Amino acid sequence: MKAAISKTYGGPEVVTLGTLARPEPGKGEILVRVAAAGVTTADWRLRAAAFPGAISAVAGRLMFGICAPRNPVLGSDFAGRVEALGPGVTGFALGERVFGFRFGGAHAEFMTVKAAGAVTKTPDSLTDAQAAALPFGGLCALEFLDRFAQLKPGERVLVVGASGGVGAYAVQVARALGAIVTGVASGESLPFVESLGADHVVDYRQTDPAKLTGPYDVVFDTVGALDYTRAAPMLAKGGRFAPLNFGLGDVWKGRKARRNGHAQILKVNGDTKEGLDRLVELIAAGQLRPVIDTVYPFDEIRAAHAKVETRRRKGAIVLEIGATATIG
Repeated sequence: MKAAISKTYGGPEVVTLGTLARPEPGKGEILVRVAAAGVTTADWRLRAAAFPGAISAVAGRLMFGICAPRNPVLGSDFAGRVEALGPGVTGFALGERVFGFRFGGAHAEFMTVKAAGAVTKTPDSLTDAQAAALPFGGLCALEFLDRFAQLKPGERVLVVGASGGVGAYAVQVARALGAIVTGVASGESLPFVESLGADHVVDYRQTDPAKLTGPYDVVFDTVGALDYTRAAPMLAKGGRFAPLNFGLGDVWKGRKARRNGHAQILKVNGDTKEGLDRLVELIAAGQLRPVIDTVYPFDEIRAAHAKVETRRRKGAIVLEIGATATIG
């Protein structure tokens, strides 16, 4: 099978398309023929060893490979069809359309996924590209806003990076939860953020997000623009600050947050079948839609990585996985 392989850390040029043996599903697994896959911020950071913060950089290499990626095939968001069933699998049928999230392995023509993991049936209303654009950003936004921050109807939320791969879903999820949403993005992206349902928008090139006064019940920073010290003045009493990017140094700021009557949320979201099903419910209710910036053919995966690394996009970056792709 064709697969995108990264044998060393570096820029987009380290990604090449090669041939690997097709995996076979083990007990409790399904084999998915991948039709589309996302290229996310996580893929960029793992490919380049661009882990935020000095301490995180050391920990990242220990976890994912000291001198080279331990798993050479990246990609977590996927959509496709069930090609084979492992022993003991129920609830899925051959040829059925599915989508989901599995850490690593989606940038290939085939991948195995635990049937009990983060995989579910693809709604007929979605294309494979749309389904592959959902899990990374959608699950992250849902977990942070609903589960971690426990956002309530009528609360005020600030989404920093509101046009990005996570932010574009955070705006929609916050609205679905009944919140009043302010989205921060570049000036040219503000109409897009408003189209997602934001009540208010802020151009970060004109206004430093740290100078906003709010008060906000939740500040969700998806791009690493703030830390608790900068976010504190804009938080209401009982306010919660949730950054996606943080280092070990941020842990100590949690004590200061508690003294100020705030909460700092330093968590990593999980990825579950239940979360995917919740996203499907929001789509069926008209409260959520997939957001795609660009769809690239598989043989332009380097361009997809380069686009993600610019951090200038409106929604997800998606690959169409094709059998004829060749580069490198």
